[in-house]
Order: sequence, then structure tokens, then C-alpha cells
Amino acid sequence: MIKENIVNIINKFGFCNIEPGPSIDILGDIKNMKKEKDVIILAHYYQKGEIQDIADYVGDSLALAQIAKNDNSKMILLAGVNFMAETVKILAPEKKVLIPDLNAGCSLADSCPPQKFKEFIDAHPNHTVISYVNTTAEIKTLTDIICTSTNALQIIESLPEDEKIIFAPDKNLGNYIQSISGRDMIIWDGACHVHEEFSLEKILELKKKYPKAKIIAHPECEKPIQIIADHIGSTSSLIKFTIQDKANEFIIATESGIIHQMKKENPYKTFIPAPPKDSTCACNDCEYMKLTSIKKIWATLKYEIPEIVLSNEIIEKAGHPIHRMLKISDELGL
Repeated sequence: MIKENIVNIINKFGFCNIEPGPSIDILGDIKNMKKEKDVIILAHYYQKGEIQDIADYVGDSLALAQIAKNDNSKMILLAGVNFMAETVKILAPEKKVLIPDLNAGCSLADSCPPQKFKEFIDAHPNHTVISYVNTTAEIKTLTDIICTSTNALQIIESLPEDEKIIFAPDKNLGNYIQSISGRDMIIWDGACHVHEEFSLEKILELKKKYPKAKIIAHPECEKPIQIIADHIGSTSSLIKFTIQDKANEFIIATESGIIHQMKKENPYKTFIPAPPKDSTCACNDCEYMKLTSIKKIWATLKYEIPEIVLSNEIIEKAGHPIHRMLKISDELGL
């Protein structure tokens, strides 16, 4: 009866709304449950700092996919968004995959509806379909190769030079890769609401205030932001750049959660979040990434729900392009 009531709560809210009692040591309880239930926590760089600190692994989409594929734990809790948890389930179908909040969607994934994308593919036959990992499992079933921002260029360049390519769903990343590679690409018109919202004017104002700061940007940002950037790269690439570069100040044009790891790696450097266009906030956050909380992680571990459930057909079809990506990445040492 208790379990049934909890499931009803999950169905209503999308997450377990039962909070730990005041006498419970939440962090200690999470640590014990991870050990007792043989669970690892994977967290994306865009999660809150406190979530990153309790995770077993923190990384970008490529790194988390590689870890999920090779890890031996019985269960995986993904602190991130739905498409990431689906990817984990596809790569580890025998494991129970948990996500603290089913409402953690993705504006970029939502910008590519499966039926419309299928019609788009049908309208452009004889093209190799390369989809960004930021897509639903259903979109992955329509795809030939998955990519991440870390390996997108290498995936494109691994194909014959005369290959015709459909790239989806992020137009900014697609246009950036096309400008570098010169490949024949048709690009789906999708975007991430976080990376589309950075203000060029406000960033230039920050640059005046911090003239020695280097601007670093994710390739999902719009072209004007890319043009003024000193470095463009994936989340892992941005972190690496701040470690290796001699500059002591950086303006960060991506989701602000990444700054937590940057500060841990470079405690004496200064990191300034790039501001959005229409907000009094000094940073630009993904509302979906920030749905995860310590209390939700505790409840998810305790009751082992919400769980990601995919059909065998989806797992098999969506698995092919993901495994192809991982194979190419392994061969290239990415």
C-alpha cells in the first residue's frame, strides 16, 4: 500500500514528493544506500554544485555515456535530464536506471519532434543522419550516428568527403561544424534556450569591465557569441581550456553549473557567467537541469523510482547509432 501511494505521487508530480525526516542524515543516508544497493550517481556539469559533489562521476554527455557503458554497478542514478537517462538505459539495458525528476526535459530535444523529423529525412533521401545526443530515444532510432559537442567534428570528418549529411537538432552547433569542415550538410532548425539567450551586448560590457578576461563559449551559442569567443568547445573542452590557459579571468558562455568544476580545478582564477538577454540575473541557467535536488536524489535511491523504462525495440534501434559513435570515439582516442 505504501509503495502504491508513492507510485501515485510519482505519477502526479513526476518525482517522489516524500521528504526525509528531520532526524535523517541525508548525505550519510545517500552514501549508505549507494553502497547497499550498488548504485553509482552520474552527474552532468550543469548540475548544481552540491549534486556534483555527491556524484561518483561528473562529466559531459560523451563521458557519461562511456561510463554507463563500462560500469559494473547494478543501478545508475542519472543527475541530469531525460535524454541523458534514456541514453544510459540504452547503453545499459540490463540495469535499473533512475532519474530524480521525470520533468527534467530539454528544450533542444523538444525542438525536434519525431514525426516532423522523419518527414524531414524522407524529404532528403540518400543523406547520412547525424543527431546530437541531446535528442529523445525516438529521434535516435531515426539516426545513423549520434554525436556530442566533444566529438561532432570528428564524427563528421570520419565520413567520406562527398557524403551528404543531415545534422540535427542544434542549428548553431551544426553551422559551426559545417563552417570548420566544409561538408555538405542540411541542418535542422533547433536550438537550446539557454545558449540562445546570451546577450552579445552584455558580454561586451563585461569585457570592458574585465579587459584581460578570455571569453569561452559552447558551440550551441549563436554565431555572434562564437565570433567574439577566444575559445569554442564542449563542456569538457571549456574546463580544460581554463586549466591550461594562462589567463586568470574568464567569461563563461554556457550553463553556469560548469563554473563549479572550473573553480575546483582553478581556485585562484575568476569565472564570470555570461548574462542572458532578458533577465536581471547575472547568469544563464537551465531550468530543467536545476530540477534535481539532494532530497529528490535521496527519495529516488530509497524508493528506486522514477525509473527509465524503454521498449526492447527502442533500445535496439537507438543503440546502433550510439554504439557507432562510441566506436568512432574510441578509435580516435576521444
